[in-house]
Amino acid sequence: MRSISVPGDDGALLHVGVTGHGPDVVVLSGGPGCVHYLEDDALAPRGMRAWYPEPRGVGRSEGGPHDLAQAVADIEAVRRDAGVDRWVVLGHSWGSDLAVRYALDHPERVRAVVGVAGHGLHKDRTWSQVYESSRHLESDIEIDWNPEVHAALGASFVEWIHEPDVLRRLADSDVAMTFLAAQHDIRPSWPLRQLAALVPRGRFEELPGVAHNLWSTDPHVWVDAVTRVCGAQVLR
Repeated sequence: MRSISVPGDDGALLHVGVTGHGPDVVVLSGGPGCVHYLEDDALAPRGMRAWYPEPRGVGRSEGGPHDLAQAVADIEAVRRDAGVDRWVVLGHSWGSDLAVRYALDHPERVRAVVGVAGHGLHKDRTWSQVYESSRHLESDIEIDWNPEVHAALGASFVEWIHEPDVLRRLADSDVAMTFLAAQHDIRPSWPLRQLAALVPRGRFEELPGVAHNLWSTDPHVWVDAVTRVCGAQVLR
């Protein structure tokens, strides 16, 4: 894995990891506001050149004003700097939702979207109930975080999922989108299934026996799945 710095539209330097050779795929981590936990040679889709932009304000990327539109602009800044014409956009968790938004805003730059364990386009009123009933299954950990960044991104995301024309834009999109749900994810899979049905070139698949953070608990499943699905999109 080699590291480069890419200037955003406002001059903020963004850390980007690059590994592999072949067709290009940009890999988006979850959060929002997490360091790029997928930036690992062992987790990269095989047979592809993978780009790992670290979100601004975390890890090795500089900060500055940040919302969903800025996150999309940062991805596009990386593409331009890299000289990539079109790429597969692979996202995990919130990165899956960001991948969809990027594809809607820049469809001519996207070969396909591959979303793993994403949220889907809904505001899940049962989330708190499900979380509270299952939280005993996970250990408590302490993570430093920036409440201002989290609040801004959360508000931006809520605005995005309730954007009046987003369903229409998805229904009119010509971008191929594949959504992979983890069977044992705390999140329900039906929003992803509905999202795949809405997109004309949408596809849904469930990965059996794995949870939300399958890249950590079952890395071989992660690598096999993203290699297979991303590779299939390139061959279309």
